[in-house]
Amino acid sequence: MSLAATAPHGFLSPTGVEIAFLLVGLVTLGAALITVTTRQLVHAALWLVVTLGGLAVEYLLLTAEFIAWVQVLIYVGSVVVLLLFGLMLTRAPIGRSPDADSGNRVPALVVAAASATALVWVVTDAFRATWIDLDGPAAGTTRVTGESLFRHWVLPFEALSVLLLAALVGAIVLSRKNKADQAPEAPSLTKTPGEKEGAR
Repeated sequence: MSLAATAPHGFLSPTGVEIAFLLVGLVTLGAALITVTTRQLVHAALWLVVTLGGLAVEYLLLTAEFIAWVQVLIYVGSVVVLLLFGLMLTRAPIGRSPDADSGNRVPALVVAAASATALVWVVTDAFRATWIDLDGPAAGTTRVTGESLFRHWVLPFEALSVLLLAALVGAIVLSRKNKADQAPEAPSLTKTPGEKEGAR
């Protein structure tokens, strides 16, 4: 048996899955940066598709198939399509939109850096000595995730469903009220003196 086969696995000898995870992560990070920096709304929505798709690939590489397909079906298949329909229905500009930049790049960068630092610190502190057993039973399958969701997290799940339903009903009520307020007035049937002279 060779020494390479018996050598312990470490950070200096990454596997193919780890290299793929790093490459997909870099592509996802680049797509996310383009999403928040571009001034074309349609391009931002399309780059968001690339970002969310990259996250789904990362979940697959982490053996979390159920979360990966939920990412594709809900975010890529519903949220992004909803954004594109909203852009089309509101007749948003297709080209560059100078109004899309609010001028708050520095505060946004500070908040993003602080949020990323806090997230990395929390995850590192929570899983400092935890390793995923790839040879054991898969922890991200539909069965395991469903049992955990509907056994231990069923109450927060139902509360979130009610909250989303209330937000949907509120959006419908507000949109109907705005349409009623902006109803066009009926055109007048009387002609002005200028229109009477033109008719003659």
